[in-house]
Amino acid sequence: MPVKDYQVNLKIKYPRLRVILGTGENVEVMDTFAALKKAEELGLDLIVVTENADPPVAKITDFSKFLYTEKKKASEARSRSKQSELKELRLSPTISSSDIQQRVNRACEFLSEGNLVKVSLIMRGRQAMFPQIGEGKMRDFMAKMAPFAKTESELKRVGNTLSVIFVKK
Repeated sequence: MPVKDYQVNLKIKYPRLRVILGTGENVEVMDTFAALKKAEELGLDLIVVTENADPPVAKITDFSKFLYTEKKKASEARSRSKQSELKELRLSPTISSSDIQQRVNRACEFLSEGNLVKVSLIMRGRQAMFPQIGEGKMRDFMAKMAPFAKTESELKRVGNTLSVIFVKK
């Protein structure tokens, strides 16, 4: 995991800094040399935290502890940002209405977890000769899903497969 390059102690290139203690207490705006002297007196490091501010903000704290907390914050933020997945449910033209209801319930669970749901109906062999049957089953499924989700696109047929993608309302 790449770590941001921080300007620490003698590597600081700014002449004046707004200095903050590790506890969050705002000290004052001071020369870099004076801030370094203060950090040295406390036995800690001077780290530039925000370069875009005027003057830049520096923190007096232990650098290794600072890096540790930054890594923890980054990993925590990454773990919280869940990517939505595409979950797929498969149907066949011979599926019964009670099984369609089961699939609708399962699709609603996936949607409540924040995922997208792709529903595919695959026609095999002689089933492909009667696509209207499969299309009827898909329209039935879409009608039952209408209160819970909306379709991302219309019903598509690619080869012997009918598919549609649902997103949460």
